[in-house]
Amino acid sequence: MTAMSSSGRGPRRLAALTCVALGAGALVASGVTGVEPGTAKASSHREAPLISGQPQYDNTDLYAFVSPDKPDTTTIVANVLPFEEPGGGPNFYKFADDAQYDIHIDSDGDAQGDLIYRWTFKNHVKNGNTFLYNTGPVTTIDDPDLNITQTYDIELLRLKNQHVMHSTKIADDLPVAPSNVGKASMPDYQALRDQAVQKLAGGSTAFAGQADDPFFADLRVFDLLYGGNLSEVGNDTLKGYSVNSVALQVPTAYIRQSEKQPIVGIWSTTQRKSANGHWAQVSRLGMPLVNEVVIPVKDKDKFNASHPWNDGDFLQFVTQPELPKLIEGIYKIKAPAEPRNDLVSVFLTGVDKLNKPPQVKPAEALRLNTSIAPTAEPKRLGVLDGDNAGFPNGRRLSDDVLDIALQVVEGELVGSKNDLGDAVNENDQKFGGTFPYLALPTEGSRGPLAKEGDAKDAQGNLLSGGASSASSSNAFTDNTLIASAVAAGVGVLLVALGLSWWRMRRRNSY
Repeated sequence: MTAMSSSGRGPRRLAALTCVALGAGALVASGVTGVEPGTAKASSHREAPLISGQPQYDNTDLYAFVSPDKPDTTTIVANVLPFEEPGGGPNFYKFADDAQYDIHIDSDGDAQGDLIYRWTFKNHVKNGNTFLYNTGPVTTIDDPDLNITQTYDIELLRLKNQHVMHSTKIADDLPVAPSNVGKASMPDYQALRDQAVQKLAGGSTAFAGQADDPFFADLRVFDLLYGGNLSEVGNDTLKGYSVNSVALQVPTAYIRQSEKQPIVGIWSTTQRKSANGHWAQVSRLGMPLVNEVVIPVKDKDKFNASHPWNDGDFLQFVTQPELPKLIEGIYKIKAPAEPRNDLVSVFLTGVDKLNKPPQVKPAEALRLNTSIAPTAEPKRLGVLDGDNAGFPNGRRLSDDVLDIALQVVEGELVGSKNDLGDAVNENDQKFGGTFPYLALPTEGSRGPLAKEGDAKDAQGNLLSGGASSASSSNAFTDNTLIASAVAAGVGVLLVALGLSWWRMRRRNSY
């Protein structure tokens, strides 16, 4: 048996007795009621096994469109960190400080990036001796009461054959918009958002921070394609959830090759620093839904670590897609004939005479023809509904990409007309009319406010340890308070006995 000294054992026993005493009081005061947390079930934005466990590095969606209010600029939005529950404190949602968040621009269609915009983040804590995210109402982006903050840099890399030829820091220590804790903590969140929109030299504008997730869809698609009977479609699974967004609005002339070649390919990646200090790509996203419903499980992690110039490795999953076969098996809608060259044009090359660059190398990227002016009244089905400013020509926030993808996969472009969709046709919140266009994140205090009487009861419950003030529960209240007092008395007695025992042991040990 291992020897133990009295001086070491006494404090441990004392601590144990104290915990038992406090625990007994707490259990009795609460009626020994167990609280089981609810679980959120969702299947999108978690497209590959490895990245599903690393949400800070997970690219969820990429958007690129000619800015509707500034048509000589292009806006790019990349989102990470899916399914942010608004009330998820005290550790609210931050960008990873050991990551490189990149947006790649291919201006000549060769599947290699010519430009990279790179975001890196730093964490800042004003007071480490509190558990609070904010220590009072936050009214400005630099408010002293905003305890935990982030800043970011943006670096512009110019490449040739994937070698960096030139690097320029275009943003330095810009503030990140915080998580929307709630009305008491952030009474005017719109003001904080506005302050996080930062002008850059050369006519660009940047934003980083929390936003309402702009992707809208009924993700019961993963439950055997809406349960096998389409009777329960129409639920926006992402309603109320937020994401972390980086957004950049740049003069279009900065990113396109020329006026004669205005088509750009865009994709986003995240690199994470490994234990040995090397950077490894862990997430990649261009066109929506590709890794989720085109790439099979065995290749999903490989896709996330791969590069567009190697996308020939995945060509068969586009030309011989699994989804139409599943739809045929469940709903008896005949799958279009293979090989699916129509899908190659949508997902890999761009559509001829729309957004296909000359001498294009097939690669999975979001392709945007920057010469097509934005429309005053965007149509949610984009090109399918005659709106060439929409998906798959780039992607606007309001484009209904799930409906478009379903209809295209079922042969809309090869004569098999259909109206497939999930009955979720728009986002639950309205998008803005100016950069960054994203809707505000749902606040943590999004629940209904208590009525005056209920509020007083709630205050009484809080201050009395959960005791109800309703007359119908007086007996319970009295019993609870008596039990609490007894438990507290027992606790004090146990602590006193513990102290006496410890002092006696200490005297006897000398």
